Amino acid sequence: MSCLKYPNLFKPIKIGNTVFRNRIFSSPTGHSDMTADGKHSEDAIAYYERKSIGGAAAVTLGEAVVDSKYGYQYPAQIRLDGSRSMSTLARIADNISRHGAVASIELQHAGMGATPTPGNPVYGPSPCTVGGLEVKEMPEEIIWEIVEKFAKAALFVKSMGFGMVTVHAGHGWLLNQFFAPRLNKRTDKWGGSAENRARFAVEVVDAIHRLCGSGFPVEVRISGTECNDVGYGIEGGIEFARQLDGHADIIHVSVGCSTGLNTRNNVFSHTHPSMFLEDGVNVKYAAEIKKHVKISKVATVGALTDPAMMEEIIASGKADIVEMARGLICDPDLPVKTLSGREDEIIHCMRCMSCFSNAMSKGHLFCALNPVTNRERYLNQPLSTTVKHRVLVVGGGIGGMQAALTAAKYGHEVILCEKSGRLGGKLLCEEKVPFKVHLKQYIETQAHLISKAAIDLHLNTEVTPEYAKSVGADVIIAAIGSKPEVPCIEGINGKNVLSAEEAFASPEKVESSAVIIGAGLVGLEL
Repeated sequence: MSCLKYPNLFKPIKIGNTVFRNRIFSSPTGHSDMTADGKHSEDAIAYYERKSIGGAAAVTLGEAVVDSKYGYQYPAQIRLDGSRSMSTLARIADNISRHGAVASIELQHAGMGATPTPGNPVYGPSPCTVGGLEVKEMPEEIIWEIVEKFAKAALFVKSMGFGMVTVHAGHGWLLNQFFAPRLNKRTDKWGGSAENRARFAVEVVDAIHRLCGSGFPVEVRISGTECNDVGYGIEGGIEFARQLDGHADIIHVSVGCSTGLNTRNNVFSHTHPSMFLEDGVNVKYAAEIKKHVKISKVATVGALTDPAMMEEIIASGKADIVEMARGLICDPDLPVKTLSGREDEIIHCMRCMSCFSNAMSKGHLFCALNPVTNRERYLNQPLSTTVKHRVLVVGGGIGGMQAALTAAKYGHEVILCEKSGRLGGKLLCEEKVPFKVHLKQYIETQAHLISKAAIDLHLNTEVTPEYAKSVGADVIIAAIGSKPEVPCIEGINGKNVLSAEEAFASPEKVESSAVIIGAGLVGLEL
């Protein structure tokens, strides 16, 4: 068992009255597939359950609103100050818990980032104007109302079976707004010193413990730095953590803030690190904060999928807990694969942002590398193959490899043919791109899984009608990929013209002076 290889990563940890089975937490993720009456859909229920099956110690639902009147930002958010979500929340908590993980939920208030409700103002720590919208200073009586709403929301989800809550005090939401000096200009006890600016968050945590019990774990997500040229830096994050120390059970150190900004920096890329940033890019902030925290546990998050790196983080004391969102969307079995010595089977998130773009453009969260994501309800069900088919998969690119693996998983006899000498298809041209190391890793992992599966692989084999007939396949899956669209330009077929694929695969062919035709994503990357 790889608990011997990664003893610190798989060492249980007791927080409050709760024992977590390892140090790998599934950090908060929302789910855009909500029913018309404000409940999670059946797909959402299966989505969260799958993370627990994969071995995470805690699974956290994202951005549940505690205050519908002043605090929600977009429709696809669970609102906890009502009973509409009761039945599905109870089911989600039960489905997570029965597989050994602790069910958690993120409590959130948008503050000055909220969507205005009819007849109600938008409140922030201090009066200002954001995008033409007037933001009023939050009166003290409403501050206390919101403190109570956080606590009541925590008690509500505890009664539904959740074993922990995560209070969102980062990323520009209300509690972060109050701590940020650039936004909080108050002169009362809620502004000024770090103690005063952190008071709102501290009061929320203490109120939750009073209602739910001191042994009920409360995690607080903060921005260790706002990662922009007008917000606070790591020194501010350290001070925020100091104020929360001993109140919060876990201080979850994320980064970034997108509220009320007029800045050149791309905050989103730090909060959700892209492939252009190194693995574990935000660990340094958690490590620095941990030096100043005496009681609370510290969690780190951002661009983490490598078990060896995560083991080192825990072993060296940089953090007590590692958290992943996209890493467990891409491969929810990462913890159990690591524990059972199957690290070579992990599908590492390549941080391509397909999950975000799909959620925003299609209303559903899908993953470029995991076809089961958001389809768990029906694609994860065991299928009995009553009729065993002979399946010929034509093409060994990413589609063909996955098709072959899926067919073999369901017990069919699979033949996979690739006309070149390697699996990988179009993606092979990008394996030399330094920041796409996880793309190369994905191809290698899929090829490794194919070598272990009951798949008859034929490289350097072009499938002709005669060949297909000779195989005697019951089913043929054509995974032959795509071809680039070539514009009708005089000289386009000249020897001095390369396709993007050729330029990526053979950069030595590109001379010192070159013209790139097309300024889309591919052209910009070239």
